[in-house]
Amino acid sequence: MKKKDLIFVAVCAAVVALFVVKGPLNTWFMDWSKAGDWRYFVLAFLKFGVLATVGECIGLRIGKGVYNQKGFGVLPRALVWGILGVGITIAMTVFSSGSFKVLNYFGLDINPLNISGQCFGIQVIYALTVSVLMNTFFAPVFMTVHKITDTHILNTGGTLKGFFSPIPFGQIFENLNWKVQWNFVFMKTIPFFWYPAHTITFLLPAQYRVLFAALLGVALGIILSIANMKKK
Repeated sequence: MKKKDLIFVAVCAAVVALFVVKGPLNTWFMDWSKAGDWRYFVLAFLKFGVLATVGECIGLRIGKGVYNQKGFGVLPRALVWGILGVGITIAMTVFSSGSFKVLNYFGLDINPLNISGQCFGIQVIYALTVSVLMNTFFAPVFMTVHKITDTHILNTGGTLKGFFSPIPFGQIFENLNWKVQWNFVFMKTIPFFWYPAHTITFLLPAQYRVLFAALLGVALGIILSIANMKKK
């Protein structure tokens, strides 16, 4: 491990400690995590904007040996991740609520009020159902949009000004490496990583789900790095 890696780990550990140790930041974080209003989505923006971007920096370190480089676009990536994070949070709310109705059709009498009192097996069935539905119907669209914005960031030099230029969605979509996107990102990471990972997510108390999903952004950064190396 090189000096820059030790510094990176130390900074990350220090930031985490500030939120874990009892204090104003911990209280603020927990209050907003449980908030049933706009604050919940603001915190989701911050969680994904920071954590998922850190994951991409780690992925760059694995692939290129550095945490940042000219044209990488840390700030545009953080902005995109924040916006996508709000979308993911909304999707988690929709699919977690809708899955109760789906399971009711199959004779499982569970709802948000009694799920915590169900046996662990029923809770796993519920969490797996949410994960499979969300990752089957939402994740491919999300991943494709993310790939398009990621490509746009690189094509415009990684600057905020360049990012806010019109995104040529059709052109980027047509030129995506669909062999990697379909065969690796969709067909391998979704069933073998995201299904089980988000099953764990939906077994957690509601106030921790968005945080855990954002932490999975670190794993996503590594996955994207692997996908880029496979492309090469």
